[in-house]
Amino acid sequence: MTPPGPDLDLDVAPELTPADAPRASRRLRTVHYLWLVATAVVIAALLHFLGSILTPFLIGAILAYFGSPLVTWAERHRVPRTVGTLLVILVILLLILALLLVLIPLVQSEIGQLTRRLPELAANLYGHAAPWLRETLGIELQLDLTSVKELIADNLDSAQALTLKLLSGLKAGGTVVLGILINLVMIPVVMFYLLRDWNRIVAHVDGLLPRRWLPRVRIIALEIDGVLAEFLRGQLAVMGVLAVYYVVGLTLAGLQFALPIGILTGLLVFIPYVGFGLGLILGVLAALLQWSGWPGFMAVLTVYGIGQLLENYVLVPFLVGDRIGLHPLAVIFALLAFGELFGFAGVLLALPVSAALLVGLRHLRTTYIDSDLYR
Repeated sequence: MTPPGPDLDLDVAPELTPADAPRASRRLRTVHYLWLVATAVVIAALLHFLGSILTPFLIGAILAYFGSPLVTWAERHRVPRTVGTLLVILVILLLILALLLVLIPLVQSEIGQLTRRLPELAANLYGHAAPWLRETLGIELQLDLTSVKELIADNLDSAQALTLKLLSGLKAGGTVVLGILINLVMIPVVMFYLLRDWNRIVAHVDGLLPRRWLPRVRIIALEIDGVLAEFLRGQLAVMGVLAVYYVVGLTLAGLQFALPIGILTGLLVFIPYVGFGLGLILGVLAALLQWSGWPGFMAVLTVYGIGQLLENYVLVPFLVGDRIGLHPLAVIFALLAFGELFGFAGVLLALPVSAALLVGLRHLRTTYIDSDLYR
């Protein structure tokens, strides 16, 4: 008779029964989503504390994402990826240069006309303000217009000296100027490396993911990519509609520079605050130079006021929000909340990040419905 063998205390994992398989799968998906939430929290913290530093990297990454399909298309047509990357960056820089070539002469022309008409504008302002103050508030405004005109003329003559002082002040604050220049240079540098190495970066990240999570992560990544593509199409539609609106609105208001100012305002709205603000300044300056009375000036302000309401509460929520599946109120909340939390970088990323979060929430909802907690 064979003696009994020694009692071995081995930690052997119990085999999963078919009934336990769905529960284990749900646990894996829950862990996966917890990792995604933790990653999102870390990214949000970085944006909050390093927003100003990350801004050129974020802008470069966004431009690289939009330019990646063009580089891939060129690569399919036997253009080396490095060459295709350089060509795409060159095209983007040329488009920016073209905008500047339109914008700079326009600004120079308006500033030149403004300096020449400033005494007349001051006299018109006094002519309208003095009676209103006297009749409404009982204030008698006494102003020697001749002295005011002489003062303005003297200051205009010393404008060159003032410019030189400002330039010398910029030299004294050279660190700030250097930081701005570094940020401007960093954007195309970030674009170049991301565009050139995009496939390798994706493959590297893909290789680091746990194999059991890989199918789910790929599905989520493809859905996010599709949502961001819809976001780009929606943003382009907003730019086109606003360009047409501002051209038509300013033309109806009678503004002489309606076409260039309207097109620039519409095309620059993708830059939060900057595009609208620059267009408003140009429109107001053009109105001051063209009209001596208030009706034309108020007409231009009305066009821009309606345009801002149209953009924030109609076009962006419906043309962008509907495309990416966000409710109009969610779009408005995302813009306000991200801007408050992360500043300019937050406004820039508000809708793309919201779209990505929306995809994650859809999958979390599916996991929750399949969980024992819901049942």
